[in-house]
Amino acid sequence: MSQSPPSPHTPENEPVPTETLVREVAAALAAGAPQAARSLVEDLRAPDIADVIELLDPEDRVELIEAFGADFDFEVFSELDETVRDQLSEALPNEFLARAITELDTDDAAYIIEGLEDSDKEDVLSQLETSDRAALERNLEYPEETAGRLMQAHFVAVAPFWTVGQVIDYMREADDLPESFSEIFVVDPSFRVLGSVELSRVLRAKRNVLVETLMETDRHVVIATEDQEEVARQFKRYDLFSVPVVDENQRLVGVVTVDDVVEVLDDEADEDMKALAGVGDESLADSVLETVKSRVPWLVVNLGTAILASFVIQQFDASIEQMVALTVTVRALATSKLGSSNARRVVTREALVGLMNGLVLSSIMAAVVFLWFGSSILGGVIGAAIIVNLFCAAVAGILIPLIFDHFELDPAPASGVFVTMVTDCVGFFAFLGLASIWLF
Repeated sequence: MSQSPPSPHTPENEPVPTETLVREVAAALAAGAPQAARSLVEDLRAPDIADVIELLDPEDRVELIEAFGADFDFEVFSELDETVRDQLSEALPNEFLARAITELDTDDAAYIIEGLEDSDKEDVLSQLETSDRAALERNLEYPEETAGRLMQAHFVAVAPFWTVGQVIDYMREADDLPESFSEIFVVDPSFRVLGSVELSRVLRAKRNVLVETLMETDRHVVIATEDQEEVARQFKRYDLFSVPVVDENQRLVGVVTVDDVVEVLDDEADEDMKALAGVGDESLADSVLETVKSRVPWLVVNLGTAILASFVIQQFDASIEQMVALTVTVRALATSKLGSSNARRVVTREALVGLMNGLVLSSIMAAVVFLWFGSSILGGVIGAAIIVNLFCAAVAGILIPLIFDHFELDPAPASGVFVTMVTDCVGFFAFLGLASIWLF
């Protein structure tokens, strides 16, 4: 009997490019065939499904997730961009979120629930079992970006006088243990950490061997309130795979694993790079209004420093606008968050953001010019030039890297030169051109 060919998305075949897949999924959803859209991605792993969801239009994301029904892999939530995850948490039913929280590790579950309205948060928590709710609420008590918020609340802890046989029987029979772990913590009656034992050592030892004879007492621990970036540095410095988290009384409350730390290092590097350009926590999934709010303060500061430094009206803020757009775009291309499937939506967003920022700054600058020189016409010329320049800077900051990427050229080293050229040329042309029309 001949066998049917494997699915084009199975591991045995070369995977379909994400952008092509996104277009196919979007087309199926637009045609009113959510099950067909599901069939296109259901064989993918959680990180790949997350990539597809992020590249879809917001209204399509919920429809695709609902098409999975009870078969949806909740690990997808832990792979999503924070902004997309928050948007989905607001859009999806609370019953769905409660099931997701039950399936996920405590740290990932906290990310889902922390952005909800208080009423929704309480509704979701009320649907959890007592043990799950207590673990999650303990996690949420700690400030964001600390070890307590990063930790997993489920771990394996045993007494030093237990035998290997007791430990193995406990691991087989207990219901509240993590699904996967590689280290067992040894604690005293007050739950203070005495040491740890690698799971491999337990499995290779005789059943009558005491745990205290196997444990490593030189155990690195972190305080729950310690900053997550410092925790990540300790993982790197001491080559750690996991570390117990203790409260102010030195009692064991959770564990941070290396996979959580990798995400922290990536997020911190991303945050630092964006901060250099004044981007902050900006994401491609942010709305136009959210993006404008994050950029306007930096643009206003840049405008004020330019006025103070030069004392002449010759500095415009397109430099920072194009740098922000360029930084976001290059970073998105490097992490495969931007491609042909969502380029039109992102370009439109950047154009609107540039236009709105231009309107805000042109109003400020026109007023300054009028008060300084007493000329409303000159203020109007400079205000209009700022609008044109910021609009073009925002569009160039995203189009030029996209063009480089389309021709398979690295957008990082060369885009800045071309974007600066565009903004400089547009700035001079806009100011001199408008001045020649209005003033002469």
